[in-house]
This record gives sequence, structure tokens and C-alpha cells, in this order.
Amino acid sequence: MDFDASTPLAQEIARLSDRRRRAETLEFRKPAHTRIISVTNQKGGVGKTTTTVNLAAALARAGLSVLVIDLDPQGNASTALGVDIRDGRPGIYDVLIGEQSLADVITTSGENEHLLVAPSSLDLAGAEIELVSMPSREFRLWQAIDAYLSHREHHIDFVFIDCPPSLGLLTINAFVAAREVLIPIQCEYYALEGLSQLLKNILLINDHLNPDLTLSTILLTMYDSRTRLSEEVAAEVREHFAQETLTTAIPRTVRISEAPSYGQSVIAYDPGSKGALSYIEAASELSQREEHHAQ
Repeated sequence: MDFDASTPLAQEIARLSDRRRRAETLEFRKPAHTRIISVTNQKGGVGKTTTTVNLAAALARAGLSVLVIDLDPQGNASTALGVDIRDGRPGIYDVLIGEQSLADVITTSGENEHLLVAPSSLDLAGAEIELVSMPSREFRLWQAIDAYLSHREHHIDFVFIDCPPSLGLLTINAFVAAREVLIPIQCEYYALEGLSQLLKNILLINDHLNPDLTLSTILLTMYDSRTRLSEEVAAEVREHFAQETLTTAIPRTVRISEAPSYGQSVIAYDPGSKGALSYIEAASELSQREEHHAQ
């Protein structure tokens, strides 16, 4: 039986094969200064942690030095990078309350020597209350990161902070520590819901705590090119945030959903899959955009 190259499946296979070839030649720019990026969206279920983990893994795969700080009490970024937060090891909670330095809690992810993790811990859920009475409560993460980067022998290229899906003291600490905010937006109904409030919060942080914080990047997630809804949401986001929105959109795929249950990013779990390739392309694009968006 002859192979029909004109079928939709054959065309899809050919496109995927072409993307795999191109992915091997993508450029990743090493920043002159450490880029500290807070990944946030107050709406849950938008692919926030998935985005943090896979952008970090893609950049590390390209040889850049990356640190993921898991500031979400659920600890999903930690477990997705193979770090068990239930084993009693010190984590970012201990750093925030001043009992450990950031260097003390950082561990190397098993999937890549260039990928470091400052894990969450179950205690982090109560940290919001404990921080209220502490001096410099909004600046504790910034102080910890600053001390770590100042005394580290080797340059860190990217720091990603995975925020909880709420605006409390943990997220405020992330906003004070970061220079950039990256917002994942899912291509579904009510995608832009809550976004205007998030932008107002960034302006408040600018006024009172961190004048250098900017919304540098928006990444469209859970994109399905077969549906009109995804197309419409993507068009609306690009219309409102033309400069900030990455060209690459992340598709909704089984592989992306499966990877965390194996304690891996999709980059390690199935590097040739459509989801992995999309995150690799997005990471390359993110690294190239520094001059325009992160200064």
C-alpha cells in the first residue's frame, strides 16, 4: 500500500519532523545579567507551574544556568523536577523565615546539571501568617536571592519564581525580588479575567516596593488550533499585548500532562513531542527578547 503524503496525519508528521530539525539549531541568548522572572496568574489551572518547569528545563537543556524557586505551597514545581518535598529537607520556607540561606536549600535537578531547584515545603502554607510580623517582610526573598547571587562563583542566567495563585505576601515577595513578570494565559473562556487586577497590582508594586518590575512576557497555553475559541482568545490577547505575547503558543497535549507524574519536565520526558518542542521554541524566544523587554 502506497503512503499518502497528502493526508492530514502525514502532513502533521512531516511538520513535527521539520520542527525537531529546527529545534536543534535554535539560538539561546545568554543574558549579561541574571534575569529574575516571576511566573504568575491569580487564576488557577492556566499552566503556571508547567510553564515555569518547562521553560527552565528548555533553557537548561540549551546549556544555560537556571534556578527554579518554588514559592507555591503545593510544591508542584519541585515534584515535577524530581524533588520530594515530603522528605523533611529544608526548603524555601526556611529561607523566608531566616533559618537557612538560599544556597543551603538549593538542590540540582536530576534531569540536568544546569537546572537548580529551591524546593517548596509543606510549611510554606503557614508562611504568609508568620511573615506578617517579621521585619522587611516583603523583601525577604529579594534579600536571599541577592545574597546568593553575590556570593556564587558561577553566573546564574535565569531565576524563575513559581508563585502561588493568589496575591499574598509570598507573591509580593516574588514581585519585589523579580525584574520581570511572565503571565501564562490559557486559550479558554474568561482567559483575561483577573488580568486587569494583576496589572494594577504590578503598578502598585512599582509605586511602593519595586520600580523595576515590568510585565515582560505573556505565553498562551492550552492552545488548540482546531477550535475557534483558541483562535479568538489568542487574537484578543495579541491585540491587547502585542509586544509582550510570545509568538509561540503551547498546545494542550497528553505528554505535557503526563510528565509531572514521572517527576520530569516534558523536555526530559518526551523531548521530541509537540509539547516539548513548543516549550523549547518559547524558551528560545524568551531568551532572544531580553534587549526589548527586560531592560
